[in-house]
Amino acid sequence: MNINEIARLAGVSRTTVSRYLNNGYVSEEKKEKIRKVIEETGYQPSTQAQMLRTKKTKLVGVVLPKINSDTISREVAGISDVLAKRGYQIILANTNNDIEEELKSLSLFRDNQVDGVIFIATMFTRKHKQMLKEYKVPIVILGQWLEGYPCVYQDDYYASYMITEKLLEKGQNAAYIGVTDRDEAVGAKRRKGFEAALHKKKVPVVPERMKIGNFTMESGYECAKELLQQTPLIDSLICATDTMAVGAITCIKELGLRIPQDIQVVGIGDSSFGKIIEPKLTTVHFFYKTSGMEAASMLADLMENEEGIRKEIKMGCEIVLRNSHREN
Repeated sequence: MNINEIARLAGVSRTTVSRYLNNGYVSEEKKEKIRKVIEETGYQPSTQAQMLRTKKTKLVGVVLPKINSDTISREVAGISDVLAKRGYQIILANTNNDIEEELKSLSLFRDNQVDGVIFIATMFTRKHKQMLKEYKVPIVILGQWLEGYPCVYQDDYYASYMITEKLLEKGQNAAYIGVTDRDEAVGAKRRKGFEAALHKKKVPVVPERMKIGNFTMESGYECAKELLQQTPLIDSLICATDTMAVGAITCIKELGLRIPQDIQVVGIGDSSFGKIIEPKLTTVHFFYKTSGMEAASMLADLMENEEGIRKEIKMGCEIVLRNSHREN
């Protein structure tokens, strides 16, 4: 079965079938005829032939920092939903938060036959910026803002600001568990949001009440332990991620403290962990799947139209009130 036979059986021209297979304009009547023949015959167009003709592979590379992440899985689900509907397949490159592996993956996709790349970024070194300047295929950055590049990112500053402000309604001795400022979004922006909320309430920013973790439950546990040993009067704990908040809650319980009566704890991200731990975690919800969908739609537009618009999209967020903060 080939394109000529499809055209004969459908009663249309070969050109019409070609336009149909390449998403060109075809009248609804002829579309239905061609679709019916393809369905009945089980015809599959030759991927290699299409690639030679269009110079397109219909492949998209996705560079991600870690595969076992609730955030990343939601973003990838959104990416996959959109790109599949638009006829693309994705290739995942998991870098395990290794900068050199990240650069290798970006280089691999740059030099091989993918039509575009979505880069789920955590930080930008000088090497990253140099490599991105050399990119010949469309690329969209997800999760971080970088001037001059199409990107979809979260309002990390405001998320941290408003959840800290919420805790300060019923607490004065606040502490913070974050990540390195090399991560501009989760690190620097969320720390600055925490500090800004303290300034607004005229609560002093005490460096000793701020610890740096590494996204894991274990680091949340250890940071909480250090904070409570050094400053037993802490009554409010803001964590830059839900994962670290779950680790902190485990530590606090082991120390015999009550949540939220003795110390209230919040996270950011609205992960599945926060919904099952007791007490259930008050947090900030980001629209991660929608973010992935926005990034995929933007990339598809850029791949299919050289004059596509390079947009910067800052996503919204909302507080999710559960049981780990004090209301009275």
